[in-house]
Amino acid sequence: MGGWAVFANAAHPMPTPLVSGVVQGVLSATITLALKAVIEHLLPRISGLPGLILSPLACAAISVTLLSLVHRAVGTPEIATTLALPVTVATSYAALYNHRLRHAP
Repeated sequence: MGGWAVFANAAHPMPTPLVSGVVQGVLSATITLALKAVIEHLLPRISGLPGLILSPLACAAISVTLLSLVHRAVGTPEIATTLALPVTVATSYAALYNHRLRHAP
């Protein structure tokens, strides 16, 4: 997702797009591992439809919060555009992984 951050901030002078890309790449890897741990932690604690919905929503909230705070701290100019794709992908991953775990044989 770092490449997307570079693209999203390409209209701004260097090194801004590059910094945004490196930050996004590192955060994407870290957040993916954290989301996996959150889903696995919540799996036995929340069952049924609430568990199917709340786990991915918690992951989306974590992603948006962490990414927004860090990108703001490093001065990413196009935060909304930078986050649009990574948050969509992370939330989709969380929903699919959660569904797979809950419906595993």
